[in-house]
Amino acid sequence: MTTFQPVRLLEVELSRPLPEIPTPEAARSGSRAIALVRLHTQPLGLVELALGDEGLRAGEMAAQIWSALGDAIVAHLHGDGLSPASGLDAAGLPASGTPGCVRERDVLMAQAPFISVIVSTRDRPEVLGRLLRSLLALEYPRYEVLVIDNAPSSDATARLVEREYGHLPQIRYIREDRPGLSRARNRGVKEARGEIVAFTDDDVVVDRHWLAGLAQGFRRAPHAGCVTGLVMPLELETQPQVWFEEFGGFGKGCQSRIYDTREHRPQDALFPYAAGKFGSGNNMAFRAAAVREIGYFDPALGAGSPTFGGEDLAAFVAVLRRGYALVYEPSAIVHHQHRRDYAGLRKHIRDCGVGLTAFLTQCVVDRPQFLLEFAVKVPAGLRYALQPDSPKNRKKRANYPEELTGIERRGMLLGPMAYLRARWQAGRAEQT
Repeated sequence: MTTFQPVRLLEVELSRPLPEIPTPEAARSGSRAIALVRLHTQPLGLVELALGDEGLRAGEMAAQIWSALGDAIVAHLHGDGLSPASGLDAAGLPASGTPGCVRERDVLMAQAPFISVIVSTRDRPEVLGRLLRSLLALEYPRYEVLVIDNAPSSDATARLVEREYGHLPQIRYIREDRPGLSRARNRGVKEARGEIVAFTDDDVVVDRHWLAGLAQGFRRAPHAGCVTGLVMPLELETQPQVWFEEFGGFGKGCQSRIYDTREHRPQDALFPYAAGKFGSGNNMAFRAAAVREIGYFDPALGAGSPTFGGEDLAAFVAVLRRGYALVYEPSAIVHHQHRRDYAGLRKHIRDCGVGLTAFLTQCVVDRPQFLLEFAVKVPAGLRYALQPDSPKNRKKRANYPEELTGIERRGMLLGPMAYLRARWQAGRAEQT
């Protein structure tokens, strides 16, 4: 039986000298390390680095990164108007002038749209504090943070915000007593002052360029109504955290993409219903007007409801149906704290299964005219969900527990009835 070893996570910026992993650190992190490689802060890709018994020298790291990402590095330098590189060494790739992507970001910052960051939380002041510290370190000139305290069981979150951040005008505390993530997010949108509303969760740490990346995403398509970003794991210290990455994780890669129902419609039999490909709710932003146009987030979906999730997927599809574009912008980076224990992972995967089919049920209930279109896509959807070699399942290694696959599928069976029950409950709540 193979003994689990933690996976070391690195960020390597190629415009600076590359780091070394000495022997003691290599021994602590095991034989695997994964590096998010960036150039001028822009993510180029993920590279799994081979660690030797003596750690990893900077020159050896450079050779492995160049082997994996040489073409991406050359393409980025060309796009920045910089001299091409024929290789990478321990010194990195210092620029002789200001890179084009940096100049572009400087122009964006001079015209930065005002963004309202909406954070929904419930009874987790210890992780919320970590997120708020990262939000205050953002390199972005115009933003506010709305902490939506959702049906709290105590005043711990209110006391934290008042004690640590009460003197800061850009952080506002708002209590929403009606339970449910969708209701909390809807309250945030109604209170927001920004033309863009950005959402993340309390178990996340944001990169200092997160909002700049989201704003850049809206500039990529004039009709963009939604932008999602790259979600990296904060740590891979336990086996359940690694299994969640094999399940699919939250990451969608390091290539920007535009989706819409016209010229940027992908050649995908499941479009737009495989909405998990677009991004996730812990790293998304909308034009505030677009959220209001689609009727906000469905209170019958999301954490705190019988469906446990799916509210982000439903919003993605609704924005596309309204004629907006959805942009995936990997330079908008956050780091998510995956569940460390197996029980937490089991529950999360069950919830993902329920939320997925609950969202699909909502699509049919709200728009019965799409039932035929939806039915045509069912065979492809089943292949995507069930076949071991599908893009959804091929990352699972030999020791990935079969039990987790079964739990997800049982959750998927529960989703339709869960949505109908949640919708009935939401309707009753609106009447009282």
